[in-house]
Amino acid sequence: MPTNPEEDAVSSADTPAADASEATEQNTEGPTAPALRRKHGNGPVFFVIASLFAGVCAVGWGAAVMNYSGFGSSVHHQLLTSSVTSDTEASLTFEVNSRGDAVCLVRASDSQFVEVGQADVAIEPGNHVYSTTFETTRRAATVEVVSCREQDPQD
Repeated sequence: MPTNPEEDAVSSADTPAADASEATEQNTEGPTAPALRRKHGNGPVFFVIASLFAGVCAVGWGAAVMNYSGFGSSVHHQLLTSSVTSDTEASLTFEVNSRGDAVCLVRASDSQFVEVGQADVAIEPGNHVYSTTFETTRRAATVEVVSCREQDPQD
């Protein structure tokens, strides 16, 4: 009884290729592997290795994002006010909550987003409001707290 094309397509994946069957007639080593197994291997080795690699990359990417954005940090800051006091000075007031000693980096940028001044502000443990005024090379357009990081104890 003739088979339909769908059955031929399904069964062709499990039967050895025609040239392979001729080779088995000449070689008495036994039947050849099905076509899919010859193409993709006997086990899920590639799938397991690729899955492990993707998992390691995802965990590494997540850790890098958390450290870069400060999610792992215990220092939190919030800008309260900022002003440009003159062509060569900028000031800002910000609140910081820190478990230990920290340093905050504040920056002033001009209207083209070029940095025109920066300063480091030493932070004490606890919740405090800090005001600082720092010099700029030319008139600033924006003043911001860039980052606050805890300081490692110096032993």
